[in-house]
Amino acid sequence: MKLVEQHVIEKGDPRYIRIDKAAFASKNLWNLANYYVRQSFILEHKYLDNTAVYHLVKSSDAYKALPAKVSNQVLIQLDKAWTGFFEANEAYKQDPSKFTGRPKLPKYKHKTKGRNLLVFEWGAIWKGSLRYQEIAVSALGFLVFTKQRRSEIEQVRIVPKADHYVVEVVYQAQAQPSSESVRKLDPSLFVALDLGVHVLAAATSNKAGFIPRLVNGRPLKAINQLYNKQREHEQKKLAKGQEKLFTSHRLDRITTKRNRRMMHSLHTASRRIIDLLVKEGIGTLVIGKNPFWKSRVELGKKHNQEFVQIPHAKFIELLTYKAERAGITVIVTEESYTSKASFLDRDPLPTYDPKLGAEQEDTPRFSGSRDKRWYRVKGRKPIHSDVNGSYNIGRKVFPTAFDGLGIEATAVRPGRLAV
Repeated sequence: MKLVEQHVIEKGDPRYIRIDKAAFASKNLWNLANYYVRQSFILEHKYLDNTAVYHLVKSSDAYKALPAKVSNQVLIQLDKAWTGFFEANEAYKQDPSKFTGRPKLPKYKHKTKGRNLLVFEWGAIWKGSLRYQEIAVSALGFLVFTKQRRSEIEQVRIVPKADHYVVEVVYQAQAQPSSESVRKLDPSLFVALDLGVHVLAAATSNKAGFIPRLVNGRPLKAINQLYNKQREHEQKKLAKGQEKLFTSHRLDRITTKRNRRMMHSLHTASRRIIDLLVKEGIGTLVIGKNPFWKSRVELGKKHNQEFVQIPHAKFIELLTYKAERAGITVIVTEESYTSKASFLDRDPLPTYDPKLGAEQEDTPRFSGSRDKRWYRVKGRKPIHSDVNGSYNIGRKVFPTAFDGLGIEATAVRPGRLAV
């Protein structure tokens, strides 16, 4: 399993100037190579592959501005971008409903503000410095100290951001845990997660006696709301200026701070959830996710902003790789109708067809309805709506998993998972 160790290089850092110069040179080579590919494709309807582009640019100043191994990685990036475009275009022709629009050609990067990714493979990393856990690369020298062993490191990437660079040390980590820890996990037991906003994740299980847990999502919501207020204030100032600017150093700083705080919260929450599964001996994790749940959400302007700007996809990625490292199997399933159906009444859970929408036949009828925090069924005590949805997500994958389990009391009184 490949993992990444990240190091942030701020503008005030003496290494920043060297890195920025190299990223600018990488951008120049990207634009030059992309020019040849675009012109050939648009005018001659012929695609120039990586080898053909190399022979066109190998004598240029843009190619020689970086070490050959690094320049070749830029050409590889461009080839992957074009290959991805062709694959996406074929998929679009077969089924346009999977896309929000027609795929576009790989673009040029901004002439002065543009920067491009730098990739240093094993051959471009200084081996001698690795003995002292130092990362040093061709043309840039020392970058950062690392915690990883020499035998684990595969490559170093330098990723340009709005107001800083991120040095990523890519290393190979052990994907499977020890045999002893695996034996403690029961694959027949699972935890189902229902992701949301006020409740970031509601966790339920088919394990007898398991108390449903709720992960508080309000801190993430507060971070996002503060960021939106600050961004709105800064954008109004930019609009009043003589030059119509779209960004500023302050706007970049508050965006960077927001992203870091969000990632810290998601890392912490995902770690607590995986620790809970390991402690309970649960070997399977089921996560609910619907296609287009961000791009086609219709909750109103305010709630759209709350839901769309929470990076649930990144949260699922963090949960997935941490679960795999612990020996836990991850299943991602669609979650249509899980919040509308009554789990205790075993309401049907059909799959929603986005092509048919409201016109699909046999629209199901449900025993109750969701009333904000609670799911209410006439003649029965209300249960927590997110817990109800989480149980239904588990039932989507394992329809008979809860037969014979008395869980009504725990569904009414979930606990908090401290993060």
